[in-house]
Formats: sequence, structure tokens, C-alpha cells
Amino acid sequence: MTAASTESPETPPPPPPATITYNGKHGQNPLADASFSAMCRRLPSVLGRTARMAWAVDRVAALLLLACQFLTGIAAAVVLAFTAQAMTHILGNDEVSERLHDALPALIVVTAAAGVGRISGALSSYANGRITPRLMTEADVALVAAVCRVESSAYGQDGFKDRQEAAEVGVTRTSMMVQDAQRFMSALIRMIAASSVITALHPLMLPLLLLAVIPAGAGAVLSARVDYETHYLNVGDRNVRALMRSWATFSRHGDEVRANGMTGYLIYWYRALSDRIDQRTLTTAPRLLRITLATSALGGVFLCGTWATLAWLAATGRVGLPVAATAVIAVQTTLAALSNFVIYGAALFHTSLYLADMRAFLDMAEELAPKRGELMIPEVIEEIRIDEAVYQYPGKDEPAVAGVSLSLRRGEILAVVGENGSGKSTLTKLITGILLPDKGRVLWDDVDLAQADPDAVWNRTALVPQNFACWPLRVRENITLGQPRTFNDDAVWDVVDAVGMRDTVQKLPQQLDTLLTREMFGGAELSGGQWQRLVCGRALYRQTPLLILDEPTSQMDARGEHALFLEIKRIAAGRMTIVVTHQLENTRLADRVLVMDKGRVIEHGTYDDLVSGGGLFAELVALAKDR
Repeated sequence: MTAASTESPETPPPPPPATITYNGKHGQNPLADASFSAMCRRLPSVLGRTARMAWAVDRVAALLLLACQFLTGIAAAVVLAFTAQAMTHILGNDEVSERLHDALPALIVVTAAAGVGRISGALSSYANGRITPRLMTEADVALVAAVCRVESSAYGQDGFKDRQEAAEVGVTRTSMMVQDAQRFMSALIRMIAASSVITALHPLMLPLLLLAVIPAGAGAVLSARVDYETHYLNVGDRNVRALMRSWATFSRHGDEVRANGMTGYLIYWYRALSDRIDQRTLTTAPRLLRITLATSALGGVFLCGTWATLAWLAATGRVGLPVAATAVIAVQTTLAALSNFVIYGAALFHTSLYLADMRAFLDMAEELAPKRGELMIPEVIEEIRIDEAVYQYPGKDEPAVAGVSLSLRRGEILAVVGENGSGKSTLTKLITGILLPDKGRVLWDDVDLAQADPDAVWNRTALVPQNFACWPLRVRENITLGQPRTFNDDAVWDVVDAVGMRDTVQKLPQQLDTLLTREMFGGAELSGGQWQRLVCGRALYRQTPLLILDEPTSQMDARGEHALFLEIKRIAAGRMTIVVTHQLENTRLADRVLVMDKGRVIEHGTYDDLVSGGGLFAELVALAKDR
């Protein structure tokens, strides 16, 4: 289906994708005002950082790589120096046989040095092959760990996801970093070696060669800056496009896409956003062409001057014929080394821009990671108390929780109800320390969560969120979340029984070892209600002092719901339990019911008291019975 087929005279055309713009501190291109010299000064720090990264992952390979670069440079210098000796003999005035005989030792040295250069090049590739995969893995793991460790509130900060996407590009570019640095250093060493030889031949040659190559270097760096500028402008759109692609092609959303006739619009939307990204890229093509033409023309003029100077020196007898012949080879070698130095220096600079994005994101994530206290939480919690807690999400005009106070003691079941947007889920996040209140306190046995070790808090928490994860793991790991309590599966089967899933699990191809993702070969899929039972099993398996279930039975059938609430009631004595639900009949099992509206607690009491109280709870119960 094309975009045209979605239009008709009776209906408006589909809207184009929104324009994504970011104006926060992380939405500015860090190189927008950087000078050319400032960009070039980045290279030493980039080389140093690359060396440190390589040293950290494989010291032996890093030393081998460094040694090979110096060996390559020495071999190049030896080749040029002994070529000059060989040329002196070959172009002499003796008999041909005598000239070749005299040149033979130098030619043998040249051959041996060339062989050493090739061997060192092969060893460099081997060392690079050892370092690069580990370096990429370290960068990838560091990025995933950084995102997992930030405060939950960080996800709502301006530009966080945008910066994360830019950092993802940096991870992929890490694979090129060591290779670019290796080639850059190799070219630098070759250039120094060749330059020393050509300077010895005639001091005028080297400045001319430098002039011939510097314009190309400037052009490469300027082109890299333009390319990065385009990349930066496209970060937001690429991020949104990747999210849409993931959702549009995810098999679990396929029924909704097809049955609601979304296919045509999704394709239109995806193409429109892709065209917008492409257009920005195409707009830069003329700028890149002008940079390339100008710098190439200038470099060509200087290169012609270099060859003309060499010809003039030879024609006027200022250098001998053997020296001139050697100079031709030296010029070619030096020119190649200079060109590679410029090319790989620009490539290194280019890659460094994306790695800088990754480093900046990791630094930002470090700033946003929990910086709380180190107080520990008792193994057994007797009371949780909230004192005038207030929390407002970034960019919102009103607080999601506005001055809530309550207490919960061990053995109690608290039901939290209210209409959508009343602050129920935010309250549970404050209780668990996922969010810290802007004002007020949350205390676990008199320990303020703002001063507590967050891992100590979360080790004592079990949460069933509304939007739970269907992890592409085996059944066992979907219950234990990689935190087994025993060396056998008895505890796992206990919670499988508790949520009424034994028959379902036993019918799976590999039972507890079955991979729960239909997209993978040998995997299996569960229904929405079965997944919800399994997620509740996760929370029960943890056996923590605090159990929070946010809409835990919204997709379950009556039998599964009944089994779950029986289990909650059975284990309630040893812990504090909070149930957030819209199914008000389920609140009968609670010792107390909390009714929220616009972030505040407006009613608080037993089910029977609230039903007869004539307030919002009674109204909601009556509406539920009318349905």
C-alpha cells in the first residue's frame, strides 16, 4: 500500500511525522563552535584514551601492537636508506656486473627490511584482532550498565534517550578505533622515517611535501565535522524511527497493526521520516564537494611544485642522478605516508566524535546514578512510614503525589485504588525507593530511603509492575531473574504451583528450560494471562519483606485471579503487601483501603467502612456493579 492509496476525497491525508527538536543542554552539538585547531588538538587525547582502553583489555596485544608500529617505521627507514646506497652503485660508471655486485648487500638489506615490515604488519593485524572485540564488548557492557544504574527519574530528563542513541553509535564505532589509531601511528612513524631520509637528500623537499598534504588533511577534518553535524541533527529522528521500527515489526503487535489497518500509515510514516533524514544528509553533499575540490586543488598545486623542484634540482646539478632517483622513491614513500597520516588522522578524529558522545553519555549516567547514603536495611521490616511525600515528574505542572502520609506494618495488606492518573503507581515507586520524594520522607524502620543503600532496599522488595517485562529467557530464569535461592528447582515449582501454572509449564517443550520467545528457534510463547501469572510468580519467589502488586490480575481469568489472591492472603503474615487494583472487589482481602485522587489520599479505611461512607470509593464500587 502506498501513501496515495490511503487518501481519498472524503478523508484527509495522514499526518507527517512530528519534527523532533531538543533545546536542553544535551541537545547542542559540542563541535558547533569548535575551531579547526581545537579539533586537531583532540587527536593526542584520543590516541591516549585509545591506548588506555587497549591496555585495559589486553596488555600483551597492546604492547605487541605498539612494538610492531615502531618496527614498521624502522623497516621503512632502513628500506629508504639502503635504497639510496643501492642507487648510488647501480647508477655509477662501473661495469654493470660490478655495479650489481656492489649494490647486492644493500639490496639484501632492503629485501630483509621489507620482509620485516610485512611480518610486523601481519602481527599488528593479529593484535588488533585480539583487542577490538574485547574493546567493543567493554563499551557495550558499560553502556548497558550505565542505563540500568541511573535513577529511574533520569529516563524523563530532557534529551536522555536522545543522548543514549548517540552513545549507541559510539559503541559501534569502537570497532574502528584501534584500527584507525594503529594505521595513524604506522603512517606517522613511516612519515618520520621517510622525512628524515628525504631531508638528508635535500632540505627543501620536506616543506614542499608537507604543503602538498596539509590541504588534504584540513579537508578531511572539515568533512568529518560536516558529517558529524548531519549525524547530530538526525539523532532525534533516528531514535524515534528505531522505536517505531521495533514496535511495527514486533510480532506481538502484529494483530493490532493488521486488524486496525495501520500497515499503510506505518509504511508511509517510516518512509517520510527516512526521507527527512536522507534530505539532511543530501543537503550536506554540496558542502562536502566544495571542501574536497578546494583542498584537492590546493594540494595539487603544491604537489606539482614538489616535483618541479625535484626536477630543477636534478637538472641544475644541485643533486646527483643517484640522489635524484632515490629522492623520487623517497618522495613517493613520504607522500604515501603523509597521505595515510592525514586520512587516518581524520578517520581517528571522525571516530573520536562518536566516542566522545559515548563518553559524555557515560559521564552523564554516572551523574544520574543513585547517590544516596550507605545505611543498611534490616532483614525484617516492621514498619514503612511516609511523611508528607511530594513528587512531581519533570515537565509536569502538577505533582503526581502531593503530600501523602501513611504507615504500613508487617503482616498488613494495603489496597490502593483510584482513577487513572491519581498517583497510585507513583506512590508505590516512592515506597520502594525507585523514586525519591521531592519533599517529605519515606522511612523503613526509621531509615530514610534517601540515606539508604539502594541495593539494600531493592533486595528486600518484590514488585509486579503494570507494564511487566516478558524476558526472552527460559521459564526458570523468568521466575528467578537469575537469582536462584536453591541448587534445585523445588522453590521454582512451588511458585509455579502457587500461581496455577504447573500444567502449562509441564506442557512446554522443555518445561522449565523452555525459552519464552516465539521469535527464536525452539522457543515458545505464553498468553497474556499466563505471562501475568508467571510475573506474579517472580514476586512470590523473592520472599521479600515488601510485596507490591500493581494491577496483578488485569489479564487473568477468574481461576488464576482467585488462586493468586489466596496465595497473597496465605503469605501475608510475614511481610507487608500492597495491591494496586481497579477491580474493587479484590480489595476485600485487604486490611485497609487507600483511595487516591489527584495525587492525594482522600479516603482511608476498611472495605466495609468505605462502601458505606458515600465517598469516591462507594461511587466507584457502584459504577463497577452497573457495568
